[in-house]
Amino acid sequence: MPPSPPRRYALVGAGARAGMFVRAITGDHADVAELVAMADTNPARLAAHNRRLATPVPVYDAADFTEMLKRERVDVVLVATVDRYHDHYVVAALEAGCDAITEKPMTVDAAGCRRILDAQRRTGRDVRVTFNYRYNPLHEAVKRVISSGEIGEVGSVHFEWLLDVRHGADYFRRWHRDKANSGGLLVHKAGHHFDLVNWWLDDSPSLVFAAGRLFFYGDQGRRHGYARDYDRAHGATDADGDPFALRMADEPAMKELYLDAEGHDGYHRDRNVFGPGVTIEDDMAVLVRYTGGASMSYHLTAYAPWEGYRVMFNGSRGRLELEVVESDHVAPDAAAGVKGEPGAESTAEKGFKRLLVRPFWAPPREITVDGLARHGHGGADVRMLADLIRPDAPADPLGRTAGAVDGARALLTGLAANESLVQGQAIRVHDLLDLEDNR
Repeated sequence: MPPSPPRRYALVGAGARAGMFVRAITGDHADVAELVAMADTNPARLAAHNRRLATPVPVYDAADFTEMLKRERVDVVLVATVDRYHDHYVVAALEAGCDAITEKPMTVDAAGCRRILDAQRRTGRDVRVTFNYRYNPLHEAVKRVISSGEIGEVGSVHFEWLLDVRHGADYFRRWHRDKANSGGLLVHKAGHHFDLVNWWLDDSPSLVFAAGRLFFYGDQGRRHGYARDYDRAHGATDADGDPFALRMADEPAMKELYLDAEGHDGYHRDRNVFGPGVTIEDDMAVLVRYTGGASMSYHLTAYAPWEGYRVMFNGSRGRLELEVVESDHVAPDAAAGVKGEPGAESTAEKGFKRLLVRPFWAPPREITVDGLARHGHGGADVRMLADLIRPDAPADPLGRTAGAVDGARALLTGLAANESLVQGQAIRVHDLLDLEDNR
């Protein structure tokens, strides 16, 4: 029997993150996938991605998205736009007869989430959400321990995530600083973490309470003494020597994708993190009750001196502890580097990872985890892309592939937390969106 022809992929949203998908389709998985078109609101960014391809593909203005799908006979759409537009493109793709793979978060509000779920049910098409943290070998090991019953029934989880002043600051330079665009860090960043807990526990959030504020960044953060007087770093003499300033002209990839593209849309990627207009929080605490009875205490700090996370599970037979140090400090000459962007690795990174089982009445046992990579979220990106793109991907007994309902569960934890910040009281997730119809 002859092999099936490669599936035809189109990309909408041509920022830095899009490069991961483009490289995967045109490189490692070119035998089963073909990139046939790209769309964005900015032609310079489209041209930048095309210059990196051996064979350039047709490009479209995002306003002509549905026409692109029809003309290029697209099978699968990759959505990597600003978060607030995810639901628009996912729904349009499904209604055009395509499947969709969307960056997290799936969208930024309950109405958009409902539109995606309704469209998927109506069209019968497939939606995948790129929760790459599920594919990190450390996180897979956590899933195996919990599923094995070694620590018994999980009663509670404590989860702390620290973003250092290199990585954390970057959310306050770019479009993420506006909660209308990103949903805030409780949706955009913590959505990864909420999804992990949902997946680890095989459970859904039911009640959420949150407290948080904008403490370090933003205009009011000037009281801490770090602020310089400029709106954006490029061309500002006051930004010279500022460890919080992003110097895009020194980073070829950033210059090509953003600085050289400003003339088309006026988007400034290098805003002052202590400037006005920041509407997201940088210090957040969340309490979550799950439908199965377990609880979680969660904290996200976006201005830490080191980067990493700790997560602990208290069970009826013992305790499981994961500690990851991704960088133990940020050197001044690396502070403005953008974590995850080309050419932005810190010279200060010293990794440390430990996964420990502490059973009752027995010594602790450390679990050795193989297969970790230095880049790509511990090798998770490569593993996730193979699972998403390849039809011959092996069976997935851990259930790592995330669909629309998984995306909704993670999103709803963050949305409930945001609503709790406004109301000052616990929020029932069911009151935001009922997922029972999508079980």
